[in-house]
Amino acid sequence: MSKKRKRRRPASQTLEFTVKEETTLLPFLLEVMPNRGRNSVKSILRRGQVSVDNHMETKYNYELYPGQKLSILKNKAAVQEGALIGLSIMYEDDDIIVVNKEAGLLTIANQKEKHRTAHHQLMTYVRKEHPQNRIFIVHRLDQDTSGVMVFAKHERAKNKLQQNWHENVKERGYLALVEGKFTKESGVITSWLNETKTHRMYSSFKKDDGQFAKTYYEVVQGNNDYSLVKVELATGRKNQIRVHMQDLEHPVVGDKKYGAKTNPIRRLGLHANTLSFIHPTTGKLETFTSPAPRVFWQRSENK
Repeated sequence: MSKKRKRRRPASQTLEFTVKEETTLLPFLLEVMPNRGRNSVKSILRRGQVSVDNHMETKYNYELYPGQKLSILKNKAAVQEGALIGLSIMYEDDDIIVVNKEAGLLTIANQKEKHRTAHHQLMTYVRKEHPQNRIFIVHRLDQDTSGVMVFAKHERAKNKLQQNWHENVKERGYLALVEGKFTKESGVITSWLNETKTHRMYSSFKKDDGQFAKTYYEVVQGNNDYSLVKVELATGRKNQIRVHMQDLEHPVVGDKKYGAKTNPIRRLGLHANTLSFIHPTTGKLETFTSPAPRVFWQRSENK
């Protein structure tokens, strides 16, 4: 197996800025790139070349606040064949690719977006080596959730991982920035999840009334307004963490769909920080971690 390796873009490929005062994204970009016209800057945004605090952002009117870090992938780097936007490769061998996905990037295509997805970009990337190469989806992260994902490079690896997913995955950990202060520092919540016709998940606490879901949580730090919570999934149901945090009356920040009233970080406060699984070919335990965005810690620090 190839050795684990981290890949980072050279500094020369990106422009880095720190926001000094409140503004919105388009005016800020026009100011820091005075040699570019308005249409050129809009194109950079549309292509997903702009990240705010490691969150890919395409909205012209996205609000910026002092202290935020903004990164712009230069055009020459962005147009290179197979350039990856909104994700970076953490590890790769002949069987799997492990990536760190930014919030704002789709895992797979939907009706509105076909190309700017993790799957499409990785497919382009592996086909640089051979046009018949493919990428297979093993699991997914919501568009607004950031963090660690694994993809398979052939069908055997995909099937081996998926068929025994619960046995193969030894840890699937998240860090969630949630509203409010916990009175209980750790615990477990179980329920049976169902889905409405409008695709909203909800809990039933009646046995066998839906898909069984179990979530462990532990408070890392917090203040009266926000808490940073370590979450581990015992089951992997759709929107499980988001529903269970709402059930605990501590909805995930920015998650209006599941009860959040605030969004100070301008994204969903959910990050997949740890993925530990048995490699489909070698049988060895592999563990990958991605630190939570800095803003998660800042908002939940003790005051």
